[in-house]
Amino acid sequence: MPQVQTARGPVDAADLGPTLMHEHIFVLTPDVQQNYPQEWGSEEDRIADAVSKLNEVAALGVKTIVDPTVVGLGRYLPRIAKVAAQVDLNIVCATGLYTYDDVPFFFHHRGPALNDAVGAEVPDPMVDMFVGDIRDGVAGTDIKAGLLKCAIDHQGMTKGVERVMRAVALAHKETGTPITVHTHPGSQQGLAVQKLFAEEGVDPRRVVLGHSGDSTDADHLSELAEAGFVLGMDRFGINLETTFEARADVVVELCRRGFAESMVLSQDASCYIDWIDPGVMALLPTWRYTHLHEDVIPYLLEKGVTQEQVDTMLVDNPRRYFEGASA
Repeated sequence: MPQVQTARGPVDAADLGPTLMHEHIFVLTPDVQQNYPQEWGSEEDRIADAVSKLNEVAALGVKTIVDPTVVGLGRYLPRIAKVAAQVDLNIVCATGLYTYDDVPFFFHHRGPALNDAVGAEVPDPMVDMFVGDIRDGVAGTDIKAGLLKCAIDHQGMTKGVERVMRAVALAHKETGTPITVHTHPGSQQGLAVQKLFAEEGVDPRRVVLGHSGDSTDADHLSELAEAGFVLGMDRFGINLETTFEARADVVVELCRRGFAESMVLSQDASCYIDWIDPGVMALLPTWRYTHLHEDVIPYLLEKGVTQEQVDTMLVDNPRRYFEGASA
C-alpha cells in the first residue's frame, strides 16, 4: 500500500480520508519576524491558536490537510511538529521553493549559475536539498516532505521560476513525490507549466495546478483537465477580486462537464499569515478552514453537484494523487 509522509510519520494513502489539498498553518517572513517579533507575540499562544483552528476543521470530518509551505513562505517544521502532536489530523508537509521571479541570493552563485564560468553543466543544489527533505527529513527533524512545491504567477516563466520548476521536476523523477504548483490562471500560466513539465517528462496526473479556481474560464480549465492535470479549486473564501458564486459555479460547471475526477478542493487559509494587514483580513471573514464544509459544499449540492462527486474531489482524487494512480 503506498504511503504518504506526514508530520507524525507515514500513513497509508487509503487512510487519508477527506483531504484539504492546499492549506497553510503559518505563512511568515522570517527576516521580519526575527527582527520585529512584536506582532507575532507569544509562540505558545500562536501554537495554541493553530491547534484550536485545526481541531475545529477536524471536527467537521476532515482527516488530512496538505500544507505546501516551503522556503519563501516561512517553513519551520519544528513548530509544525508541536502543532501536529496536538491535533487529530494528518498534516502533509512540503519541500520546494516559492518565487514568482528570481531565486534567493543563496543560489545566485551556485549550481547552474556557474555554468558559463566553468564551461560545463553544474548540478543544481536545489535538487539534492529537495530530495534530502523527502528521503531524510527536514532540518534535522523526523518529518519527511510528502510533496514538492513551486510557483509561477503573472510574471510568467522567468529564469528563476524556470530554474526552480526544473529542480522540482528532477526531484520528482528521482523520488516519485507529487508536485503542486502555485499558478496564475488569469494569464493561463498552466500552459507554461504544461510545456516545461512535458520537456522534463513529468506525468501531469501527479501535478496539482494550484489556484485554478481563480478563473471562471471553464474552457481553459477543461483543456488542462483533459491534459491530465489536477485542478486546485483551492481558494474558497478569498473574495476580494471575485465572488463566492464565481468560485463555486465554475466547480459546478466542470462537474457538469465530467471533470469531478480532475479537481481537488481547499481554501488556502492559514492560522496566521504576516503578509496581510489585519485590517484587510477583516474584509475576508470567510477565509477560514471551515468555509468549505459550512458554506461551499452545501451550495455545490444545491446546484446539482452530487455527494459522490464531492467525495471524489475530497477523498478519491487526493488518494490517487499521492498513490500515483490514474482516475
